[in-house]
Amino acid sequence: MKKVVILDYGSGNLRSAERAVARVGADVEVTSDLGKAARADGLVVPGVGAYAACMAGIDELGAGPTIAERVRVGAPVLGICVGMQVLFEEGEEHGVVTKGLGLAPGAVTVLHAPVVPHMGWNTVDWPADTVLGAGLPADTRFYFVHSYAPTPVDAQRAAGISVATTVHGEPFVAAFESEVLRATQFHPEKSGDAGATLLANWLGSLV
Repeated sequence: MKKVVILDYGSGNLRSAERAVARVGADVEVTSDLGKAARADGLVVPGVGAYAACMAGIDELGAGPTIAERVRVGAPVLGICVGMQVLFEEGEEHGVVTKGLGLAPGAVTVLHAPVVPHMGWNTVDWPADTVLGAGLPADTRFYFVHSYAPTPVDAQRAAGISVATTVHGEPFVAAFESEVLRATQFHPEKSGDAGATLLANWLGSLV
């Protein structure tokens, strides 16, 4: 049974994420212990609310170097919602730019759409080499709730990152994957059986 740590830095749907990952067969612990976060087979970085507040929590805990070091040595990380957004270079909210962890190229900006926040179910256009979306039909929907999102940019592909997209007013990054760093803008823990399949796919990729 793979050991998965859900990082508690003061933000995120910790218990719902814990239940969802345990449901697919992981040994799960919610903790702010960075030693445990470093040693786990898989690390989940959750996040809800404001980008700046999430980054402040990560910085206060001192978790940024731990997350970056896991990626450097090939230890899997999964970001969820704002936990995905902070993996990018920066986020802009209300005209204020906050530096992110810089593990993926690109910026998080407000969605340009008739209705914001975006709350509801969307299909996702997965890349051909997807691990997270493997085995999911094209009409599978996932649950989103957000006002900001990363923009797809060419530098992501150049960095070895495969991007899945969806559209709400404009295309945005719904999920991304590299060899060890994977993330979703939507909430797999709120996406029923589709989310469970995605989490099982991620769990199965852990070595």
